[in-house]
Amino acid sequence: VLSPVGKRRARVALFTGCVADAMFGPTNWATARVLQHNGCEVVVPRNQVCCGAIHYHSGAGEPALQLAQQNATAFNIDDVDAIIINVAGCGSMLKDYGHVAHELAPADDATRQRLDKFAHKIKDVSEFLMSLGPIQPTGEIKLRATYHDACHLCHAQKIREQPRDLLSLVPGLELVPLAESEICCGAAGSYNLTQPEMAAQLGRRKLENILKTNAQAVITGNAGCSLQLQMQLRQSGHDIWVAHPMDVLDLSYRQQQPACLR
Repeated sequence: VLSPVGKRRARVALFTGCVADAMFGPTNWATARVLQHNGCEVVVPRNQVCCGAIHYHSGAGEPALQLAQQNATAFNIDDVDAIIINVAGCGSMLKDYGHVAHELAPADDATRQRLDKFAHKIKDVSEFLMSLGPIQPTGEIKLRATYHDACHLCHAQKIREQPRDLLSLVPGLELVPLAESEICCGAAGSYNLTQPEMAAQLGRRKLENILKTNAQAVITGNAGCSLQLQMQLRQSGHDIWVAHPMDVLDLSYRQQQPACLR
């Protein structure tokens, strides 16, 4: 359990994910610290597992349902105000657990009710913080950045303004519009594995729009998008920081600068 900074305003559980935990561990820690700075007591259940999105999207319904049930058991949903997610793809799947149960276990009332209840506790971190009322960060970060809308955040969850609103609080941060920000970057879950040519085309299109902004950083709320953008930037020889909104907020709260400005 991570204690809040100042008066406790909420008690939340953090879903760390599998890809995020393995490849974006610092962002998970940044998310926890941002929540703490905003008066949240943060619980990180040890027995949580993969959200099951890749299984479900590939037609492996039974393993996806088993993972959903494991997560519903791992989180004491009656003990927290929300279950926080910082990966758009996972968040979309977790919010859809009720539908998954209705589809795959239609006769199991107990499972359907439990997964419905679990799904209603899921909140993207930007969605939750804007609802809670964010504490103003004070550390100045003089950075020109742009924001890419992850499909699973802006289309699946209808979350567009909250990440931008949070970033607008950071002193010194210049957030410039990105053309076609809502168009897929080509990651799309497993799409870049099953349709690599089309994924690469989408990635190059996204890269071209990013470069036109002259941004020093591109910010997005999904691990898959971050990996895709990092690959496109690396292959084209451009040194642009790919960050999560929580990475930026965390630095501002802690009065620190990103590596690209040091």
